[in-house]
Amino acid sequence: MSSWSTALTKAGITDPRLRRAYDAQRGIVRKYAPHEYVAVRLLLPAELHPPVVAAVAYMHATDELIDTGAVDVRTATLASWDAETTAALESSEPPVQDTLLALWDTARRRPHMAARVRAFLDGAPVEASWTGFETEADFQAYVDGYSLPGLMLTASLLAPADPDAYESYVRGCRDLIEGWQRSDFLADLCEDADNDRIGIPRDELARHGLKFEDLRSKSPACVPALDHVVRAQADLAETTLAGCRTLPALVAAEHRPFLDALIAVQELRLGAVRREGGRVLLHDTGPATLATLRVLARQYRKARRYA
Repeated sequence: MSSWSTALTKAGITDPRLRRAYDAQRGIVRKYAPHEYVAVRLLLPAELHPPVVAAVAYMHATDELIDTGAVDVRTATLASWDAETTAALESSEPPVQDTLLALWDTARRRPHMAARVRAFLDGAPVEASWTGFETEADFQAYVDGYSLPGLMLTASLLAPADPDAYESYVRGCRDLIEGWQRSDFLADLCEDADNDRIGIPRDELARHGLKFEDLRSKSPACVPALDHVVRAQADLAETTLAGCRTLPALVAAEHRPFLDALIAVQELRLGAVRREGGRVLLHDTGPATLATLRVLARQYRKARRYA
């Protein structure tokens, strides 16, 4: 694995101020998404590390701004952040704020990124106003409007250049993020219930005799019925994750180990959720660290062929 300093240099980032901004984003991503950070550093070509980190850090910063609080406050905060981001990307002068500076530099080096950021911000009101889903259709609209544009901030950096392959790639990314998002809503049910936001549609809960209010109270009496809900939701996630397994074949060979690992880790997360069943309401759930490390080690051996 190349050092971070070497990755910056290979990406053409030599200005000290820019390097410090990317350094700051690296620290954020390493803390917020340690498994994903390690996967990037181990499995992708070094020159991609800085733009991927910049994109993930920006997405995380946006989520943090609009993830909690009253809907009107979140919506107003998003409007301000949208304006600040837009002004930064349209300016010829580097912004002061580190997250926007790294994003600004990434967009100048990779011009397609500006459109990906715009799509992400255009969908962000869905997240800022989100308190739960009434139906499965509402969940699907959320994935299309917010989750997929969020994924494409980074996935676009690996995308194939061929237009036909690109369309297949986006469809595969849609399958990946649907399964990922559904699995996350299950794994994070305990935390989300504390924040009065439930990612399982109300009508799906109702089919099993449950209400949002039942989950918010975290009553152990909910667990048996929730077992059935979790199983059904996990089945849906598994089906869509199966649809994205062709993704690695669509990208350059040196990007395949990373995508293979990303899909495998989501499958591990889903397996952990399935094993916990209704008990996901009582504590956060995630893949076992050792199993995740095995996935990363296996894909690292493949990635070394392209180093």
